[in-house]
Amino acid sequence: MIPEPFDRERIRLRPLSERRSKLGIEEIALAGAGPAPPAGDVGPVLDELAREIEKARARGAPVVICHGAHLIKNGLGPVLARLVNDGWLTHVATNGAGSIHDWEFAHHGRSTEDVRAYVAVGEFGLWDETGKYIGLALLAGGLEGLGYGEAIGRLIVEDRIEIPKPEILDALARAALDGKMPADRGAAALDLLDAVRRGAPAGEVRVAHPWKRFSIQAICREKQVPFTVHPGVGQDIIYGHPLLSGAALGRASMTDFLIFASTIERLEGGVYLSVGSSVMSPMIFEKSLSMARNVLVRKGRSLDGFTIAVNDLARIDWDWSRGEPPMEDPAYYVRFMKSFSRMGGKLRYAGLDNRAFLLGLEERLRRA
Repeated sequence: MIPEPFDRERIRLRPLSERRSKLGIEEIALAGAGPAPPAGDVGPVLDELAREIEKARARGAPVVICHGAHLIKNGLGPVLARLVNDGWLTHVATNGAGSIHDWEFAHHGRSTEDVRAYVAVGEFGLWDETGKYIGLALLAGGLEGLGYGEAIGRLIVEDRIEIPKPEILDALARAALDGKMPADRGAAALDLLDAVRRGAPAGEVRVAHPWKRFSIQAICREKQVPFTVHPGVGQDIIYGHPLLSGAALGRASMTDFLIFASTIERLEGGVYLSVGSSVMSPMIFEKSLSMARNVLVRKGRSLDGFTIAVNDLARIDWDWSRGEPPMEDPAYYVRFMKSFSRMGGKLRYAGLDNRAFLLGLEERLRRA
C-alpha cells in the first residue's frame, strides 16, 4: 500500500538561536577587494575569461553566474555583490541551499550546522525561523508574481513580510474564479489563506536582518538584477517546516526558471559562469538553451556565440576546447563537463578553488 504523506505538524521545531552553527558571516566574508590567491596554470583561463566578459558587457550581452551553495559558505557573497555593483554580472542564479545560507547569514549572522550530529538526534534542518520566514516570503511573493530569489531578496531588504487578512485573501481567490484576476494569483491567495488558517500570522511580520550588507540576494533586489533560485524538492532544510508550501515554492521557482530562460535567450555574445554546481547548473542551462533556440531558429537567428566557463575542484586532464573526449577517457564521465560540451559556444574549464577563481577574475576585471 502507498503510505499517507508525512505529517509535518508532528515535528518539534527548535529556535535558530539554539543551533550550533559553524560559520559566522563577519568571520568569513571576503568584504575587501584584496589580492587574489595564486591561480597557477588556470591563470591564462582567467585572463581569457576577463577579456570575454569585458567584450560581452561592451556589447550589452549578459554575463550570468550560476553557483552552488559553497560559494556563499566560502564568504564570496560580497565579491558577487561587487561584481554586480560594477556592472560585470547581470544575472545571478543558485540552488535552494545557496539562497538559504545567504538568508541565514543576513538574519542570524551564522549558518551551516553539523549534519552528522543533528541527523543522529533527528534535529538536522528543523529550525523554526529558516523554514517559517522563507516559506512565508514565498507565499506572500506569489500574490505579486515574484520569483523565489526576488521574494527572499525583498524580505531581506525590507525586514518584513506583509500578509493580507483572511477576508482579503478570500476576496482575491474569488476574483480569480470570476476571471477578474490571473488564476495563479488566486491560487497563491488560497495557499496563503490556508497557511493563515493553520496558524501563520496575518498583517505585518517583522523580521530583522542585521547582516544584510553581506547578502547577495539583497544587493540584487536593490539593483534590480535578476537573482534566480533553482531548488530541488526535498533537498533543502526548509522542507520539514509545516509553513513551507510546495505549491508556493513550485510557483516561485517556475517563475525563476522562466526568468533564467529569458536571460539565456539573449546570451549571444555573452558569458555563462558555472561555479561549483555539477548538476543544477548544466541541467537548467541545457533546457533553457534548447527553449531559446526553438524560438530563435524560427526567426532565422542563431545562438552559438557565447562562452561557458566552468569552475570546480575536479582535476581534469582533458582539454575541453577540443570537444568531447572519447568514451575510453575518464574525462568522458565527468557529467557536468560532458553536458556543457554539447551546448555549442566556447567552453573553458578552471580547476580551482572558487575563492581563487572569483577573486582572480575580479582582480583582472578591476584592471580593465
